[in-house]
Amino acid sequence: VQLQASGGGLVQAGGSLRLSCLASGRTFSSYTMGWFRQSPGKERDFVAGIIWSGGRTTYADSVKGRFTISRDNAKNTVYLQMNSLKPEDTAVYYCAADITPDSWAVARAAAYHYWGQGTQVTVSS
Repeated sequence: VQLQASGGGLVQAGGSLRLSCLASGRTFSSYTMGWFRQSPGKERDFVAGIIWSGGRTTYADSVKGRFTISRDNAKNTVYLQMNSLKPEDTAVYYCAADITPDSWAVARAAAYHYWGQGTQVTVSS
C-alpha cells in the first residue's frame, strides 16, 4: 500500500486547508485511516482517525471542533478539512493506514502499518 498526502501549504491564522491522502490498492475501504503531525524537535502526534466505514471518527483535543476527517472509499482517499487554523497547527502532516478495519487504537502511531510521505502545513500569525 502506498499513501500520498497532498494539500499542504502556507495559510494565515484563521484560514482553512484541506489535506488529501490517496491510497493505492483495492483494500483501502477495509482500513482504518489516521492523520498525524510532527513539528521540528517534537514527537509525531495524533490528529484524527476514521474507521473503514466512516462510522466512527476520533480527534485530538487540540483540533476538536476545527478539523474534520472524512473518507471516500470509491476514490481511495481520506481527507482532513482544517478550519480556524492556528500557528501551533504548523507541522508536517502524515496520513497512515491500519489494516484493522475497526481499530480502537486510532490514536497510537504504532498501530499503523503504512505511512505517507507527509505534507507541510504552515500557519502564519
